[in-house]
Amino acid sequence: MNFNVSGGNENARINIEVSETGGITEAELIAVFDKDEIPERIKVSWKFPALDCYSTWSPSIRDDHSIQPNWAPRRTSSELARWMPLHGILSVGGENRLLIAVSDALRPIEIETGINEFDSCLDCSVTFFTRPTAPLSSYSTVIRLDCRALPFYECVKEAVGWWETECGYTPAYVPKAALEPVNSLWYSYHHGLQADEIVRQCQLSGEYGMKTVIIDDGWQMDESESVSGVYAYCGDWQVSEKKLGDIRLLVDNIHKTGMKAVLWFSVPFIGIKSKSYPHFKNMILQNGGDGETYFALDPRYKEVREYLTAFYVRAVGEWGFDGLKLDFIDSFVASGDSLIAEEKCDFSSVEDAVMALLDGVYKKLTALNPEVMLEFRQSYIGPAVRKYGNMLRVGDCPIDAIKNRQDIVNMRLTSGKTAVHSDMVAWNYEDSAESAACQLASILFSVPQISVRLDELNEEHKKMLKFYLGFWKENRDILLNGILTAENPECNYNSVTASGDNARITVVYADSVVDCTAKYTAAVNVTKKTGLVLEGCAGKYFRIVNCMGEETQSGVVQSEIVRLPVPISGMVFITESEIKVM
Repeated sequence: MNFNVSGGNENARINIEVSETGGITEAELIAVFDKDEIPERIKVSWKFPALDCYSTWSPSIRDDHSIQPNWAPRRTSSELARWMPLHGILSVGGENRLLIAVSDALRPIEIETGINEFDSCLDCSVTFFTRPTAPLSSYSTVIRLDCRALPFYECVKEAVGWWETECGYTPAYVPKAALEPVNSLWYSYHHGLQADEIVRQCQLSGEYGMKTVIIDDGWQMDESESVSGVYAYCGDWQVSEKKLGDIRLLVDNIHKTGMKAVLWFSVPFIGIKSKSYPHFKNMILQNGGDGETYFALDPRYKEVREYLTAFYVRAVGEWGFDGLKLDFIDSFVASGDSLIAEEKCDFSSVEDAVMALLDGVYKKLTALNPEVMLEFRQSYIGPAVRKYGNMLRVGDCPIDAIKNRQDIVNMRLTSGKTAVHSDMVAWNYEDSAESAACQLASILFSVPQISVRLDELNEEHKKMLKFYLGFWKENRDILLNGILTAENPECNYNSVTASGDNARITVVYADSVVDCTAKYTAAVNVTKKTGLVLEGCAGKYFRIVNCMGEETQSGVVQSEIVRLPVPISGMVFITESEIKVM
């Protein structure tokens, strides 16, 4: 493969060193500058023949996975707290054709691919320093190109392993509590939090198998304004006694129900209505927040990092919380005059300062509680920040089962052993149980987060939720630790399967054939049609249940390929011996 380098600072000495092993090419970019200076864009480009190239894949590419022309290329942008430098080209059958990964997951990078209509090749490039960063005297990174004809998800998992083992991005320890279902109060209560309601929901959560409650935005203020209005109060992080009373007593009462408690913070934001704003108004980043009512603090100031860290230490150490939901870390972005750090700053790079902030927070909190839970949300789910977050959640997508399932699969493929959580599952209380169950069926390969008022559910909804969470708990090891295979990413994954020793669980989102050759197979029907087609099950026992776990039919399969009448959001279980009722 021939690489071309363009751009860079006028006197920079830039070199590419290339090595190839077993279908993987590594191109190391080395740049040396005459002095400490802000690096200008450096672009590394090459051609790749478009042979059986069908679609484009990246964790940040949604909806349209088509291969675009080079004059409007597919682009993957990444930096410390935004996505990851990973971009692939797939065959029509879902095999890898080219997977591009970069060892630097910290600085702003863009990966582009686009068809050149004159030679039917892909014009590929990686551009470094797409936004101005702190001055550097030298820079080196590796572009890893995987051209092996393997299922794309296998190549993705290997790239993630490369980050973890060879690039220094060792992920954070995952406590057992991070792998338990969660009752998140955001969609169910928003800012209308009250201490007695929180405890009551915790008391009800146990019978559904939920083990943790997340107290979200609104705990820090008496008012219940719009979301942006609430952020105007961020920065003081004082408990609203009107809503929650004695916060330590509330946490103790939550613990008495058998639940753990996690508290929300919007990490960067400081609002103009906070008491702290006058002191910190000259320590902010130019484009953080909305620029009028709330801003992002500048973590390059040691005082800012210490100020923020103290709140999190208090929440875990004094108030007794078992974890924190650290929100909006991706809002630490500098522009304009704030690109150049002031003399009072002890970091010149925002990215390095954010890493120092997260590193300090992680060390202090794990010293207080080695099992502390730390939730990070899309888009800050890349290898660099995984060193500090042990729960990665799909970004907010209320009642959007498609986005939830798509991002869960993408995050499972790119997150190694880190706990992947769904976005909070909610539904209209007037909806049918079958329709509401589609939300649950779409998140089975993640740790479920639920956000409904449990006492306001009708009996069918309660029964459905208990059944699905019970099924998840019984099969958690396969669902979370099994080999995950996902078909047709260009169709938002029409079926997803987790496989373990002689067991397989498939969730079918569009018409397809379910492989039932394992000793135990469970298949979930989310196709919006009654019935699933199964193969490899002649002579085996089957049991069909609806979305509430009620049996609708059972017996023995008579043919190798069969269509069984599995209800919408229902399940079918295929086993070699007669099935015991769950």
